[in-house]
Amino acid sequence: MSKEEVVLRFDEVSFEYLHKKPIYNKASFSLRDGSKITLMGQNGAGKSTMFDLITGKLKPLKGQISITNDITIGIAKQVIEKEDLSLSIQKYFEKAYDEIPHNAPGDMKKVLEAVNLNISIEKKVEDLSGGQQARLLLAFALIQKPDILLLDEPTNNLDEDGIAHLINFLMMYEKTVIVISHDADFLNCFTDGVIYLDIFTHQTEQYVGDYYSVTAEIESRIEKEKKKNAQLEKNIKDRKEKVNFFAHKGGKMRKLAKKMKEEIEEDEENKVDIRKEDKTIRDFIIPAQDIAGKIVEIHSIKALLNDKEVSKEKELILRKGIHLLISGPNGIGKSTFLKSLISNNSSDHKILDGVRVGYYSQDFSSLNYDQSVMDSLSEAMVGKNDMQKMRSIAAGFLITGELMNHKISDLSEGQKGLLSFAHLVLMQPGILILDEPTNHINFRHIPVIAKALDQYEGTMIIVSHMEEFIEQIRIDEILDLGNL
Repeated sequence: MSKEEVVLRFDEVSFEYLHKKPIYNKASFSLRDGSKITLMGQNGAGKSTMFDLITGKLKPLKGQISITNDITIGIAKQVIEKEDLSLSIQKYFEKAYDEIPHNAPGDMKKVLEAVNLNISIEKKVEDLSGGQQARLLLAFALIQKPDILLLDEPTNNLDEDGIAHLINFLMMYEKTVIVISHDADFLNCFTDGVIYLDIFTHQTEQYVGDYYSVTAEIESRIEKEKKKNAQLEKNIKDRKEKVNFFAHKGGKMRKLAKKMKEEIEEDEENKVDIRKEDKTIRDFIIPAQDIAGKIVEIHSIKALLNDKEVSKEKELILRKGIHLLISGPNGIGKSTFLKSLISNNSSDHKILDGVRVGYYSQDFSSLNYDQSVMDSLSEAMVGKNDMQKMRSIAAGFLITGELMNHKISDLSEGQKGLLSFAHLVLMQPGILILDEPTNHINFRHIPVIAKALDQYEGTMIIVSHMEEFIEQIRIDEILDLGNL
């Protein structure tokens, strides 16, 4: 296939979920073979919807989506589906085939090597760490040998080495790649163009260049739009004042007033909708349960080193106000340790009886997907069930009234993350246990979340691969599982 050949084209594509609530209105763009593209736009602009249109999961209302004959498409989603977690890696990969080839196990091992994941295909998916699952999602896409690779937030759960390997892989990958991500530094390493989804016009804009140069170009354009609107507003105001004056005069003055009214209407039409930044969640505080003494006792730590479980005695007492960071590479057992701690049935460690545990799970397994948002929030609330307070806290996390009756399964991954933080505020925990709490979260919210965690007065145990996030939080102790 020639590198100049167009492999994907949107030609005036329109799509809407609900009548008269468009996602796209005559969206158009084209992609050439081998291009590396970032899909950019505000929350709700339709980034994930575009992936569903490209894969054929959704069909356009109007317009044409053209894909070159015999082109294959692979998608690496944000998370592994719950029903797939109990499968072996081999059985999970087999879902990628219409007909399982005789050399499938060999292909599986090759794609696992490509994503730097050295594990047996007999292992269960649920036994993998979050970072390992992120690599498995990419491997699942690659085993389909796609000509177009779609990646939805691929850096979630990856440590620094994992992200570096992914960047190197994408730079060497010769096929077409389209990426959705909030990680600007990651995107800038390999992006050669951006498709911007405009939430106001519901159309697409196509830009050429690396991620930073394109975002600078978009910001410059927004500034020009603001200046243009400001000038038009000034013209409109001046003319309205003159119209009011001339309208009460006779003859030619009245005709002049009429002409000015027409010019005002023209200026109003020439104003453009200014692209605003996504809304940011409000500042919040997580109240701490009033509890004294030892909150957590740790006597022994287990880690997975070179596929072997290593146990070491480690005496550590956590009292109210102590913030502990658990560090170490993907797959060493950080999430396993947190889950064991929460189960509170091991002699290796114990949480004091009566302590309310606020758990942020990286895969949102602590949420009941069949519950409505309202029931879930009500269940998390400590004390009197104050509906007004509950709704106010939820709104601070952009969970508004229209979402309250939706099932949690209907929420985006980002909305599930914000719902989890609303839970923590409502339950007033004595200890926070946070496993990759920036996953799926819009980067604009991250400083607000970091501030709230920094100010949290209870005990906190946190795992996070995002160094710039951790740097904003008070950390009193570090437990490095890679250096026991």
